[in-house]
Amino acid sequence: MIGTIVNTGAIIIGSIAGSILKKGIKEKYQDTLFNAMGLAAAGLGINAIVGNMPDSRYPVLFIVSLAAGSLLGTILDLDGAFQRLTGRYSASRLGEGLSTGILLYCIGTLSILGPVQSALYDDNTYLFTNATLDLVTSMVLASTYGIGMILAAIVLFLWQGSIYLATCFLGDFMIPELMTEVSIVGGFLIASSGISILKIKDLKTLNMLPSLLIPVIWFIILAFI
Repeated sequence: MIGTIVNTGAIIIGSIAGSILKKGIKEKYQDTLFNAMGLAAAGLGINAIVGNMPDSRYPVLFIVSLAAGSLLGTILDLDGAFQRLTGRYSASRLGEGLSTGILLYCIGTLSILGPVQSALYDDNTYLFTNATLDLVTSMVLASTYGIGMILAAIVLFLWQGSIYLATCFLGDFMIPELMTEVSIVGGFLIASSGISILKIKDLKTLNMLPSLLIPVIWFIILAFI
């Protein structure tokens, strides 16, 4: 778990540093940062899709995952619930920032495979690398959205911790094929977040989060066939 602890600490430090910088940034420059983060998120999402799609053994699974997961999330109104929750504590765009930060921190190859490598081989290389990237990302996000971005560190810790524990108990189930499918769906979610930040279209990315569960359910079904 040392890798996850380091990764969480990096986000906390970056968020604090970024929130301090925010006080000296004029509004027009903050708008520039919004655009930059939107482009970055869209680019990272596309990269995850393109990088993992050739390795997919089930090329239609991501379509089914996005459709079924988005429908479930919309029925549960995850986006609305999250916006109402964050709106109680902030009049800014914190909800948008947190949803983007959580996706960028959690739904990536390094963040998903890192805990698996750590649990199976006691190798924290992926997580240490991810921590470095998240340190910079959290600084930029916090300089844009404020100190509230530090809450994303809690989500990251729970996310990577869950993967770590699941791998310890279900090591044989956490196969590369499953990680590939989850990474593809995650790439679409990150790209969706970027599109929303750029105000091209509000895709309500949080409603799509259940899409990440569909590949897991599919591989569970395969295991019993």
